[in-house]
Amino acid sequence: MDALEANCGVIPTDEDLAQAHARLRGRVRRTPILHVDGRDVGADGALTLKLEQLQHTGSFKARGALNAVLTMPGAATSVTAASGGNHAVAVAWAARRAGVHATIFVPSFSPQVKQDAIRRHGADLHLVDGFYADALDASQRYAADHDAVHIDAYDQVATVAGQSTVGAELADQIPPGDVVIVSCGGGGLFAGVCLALRGRNTVLAAEPETAPSLAAAIAAGRPVDIDIDRTGVAVDSLGARRAGAIATAVALDQRSRVLLAPDRAIRHAQHQLWDSLRLAVEPGGATALAAALQHARDLSGHGVTVLISGANA
Repeated sequence: MDALEANCGVIPTDEDLAQAHARLRGRVRRTPILHVDGRDVGADGALTLKLEQLQHTGSFKARGALNAVLTMPGAATSVTAASGGNHAVAVAWAARRAGVHATIFVPSFSPQVKQDAIRRHGADLHLVDGFYADALDASQRYAADHDAVHIDAYDQVATVAGQSTVGAELADQIPPGDVVIVSCGGGGLFAGVCLALRGRNTVLAAEPETAPSLAAAIAAGRPVDIDIDRTGVAVDSLGARRAGAIATAVALDQRSRVLLAPDRAIRHAQHQLWDSLRLAVEPGGATALAAALQHARDLSGHGVTVLISGANA
């Protein structure tokens, strides 16, 4: 683990996870699971869905953002963040709850619904030409120039520990041995769920074919930059040019697998969730289900739990 952390990122400890779980109890929603006849969504066997799109701000991101804000130095009065949208909405929401000011940077192609939500929570919003990496650079420069605390979307111990509370809930909701499939952009949710369910459940990352950053990091043994297809249906939420150092370290340590899903499968999963279950989910939120359907043969013989991660469509 030490060599991995030296080349990748510092992995949150069990104590980090336990403290986040205690800190967020009663402050975030304990989201339900839904047992589904797989035929309703185009699968052969039964599936369990973890409905994290019902979380505050419409995605799991509220967990990591609030944990990071609540662990800031006591004198901090201003935060900044960058994301494709969901983390930005969550930081704006968490900052408002904590009584601090938020300045947010997102790529200019971030969906309008997410831009509107950021402003609704009282944050200052700046649109940046380019991708997430460009918004991140702007956020980090703002933090340095204005003495603000930068809340990272996925490569910060407090953020990953906050996301791990999804896994802590799943440990009470699903049996040991189930395969859990988690959508992955920068990998904060994937890393947190992996750590929370370590030794109990196998956790697989699901990435769009248009942005396979964790797959590339695993192949290289370290985070690497990739080319992203900006036209991809899920790149606004899962379009990290480089997988997080923490997620890469966790994936290498646990010898994790990545399941890739093409855009057509993501759109199909999104439509199936609405048509059959009346669940309104954004493309990134449906990517884990798309991967489960796309790789159904590889998953046969296992109970499968799919994390539905966001609804900001």
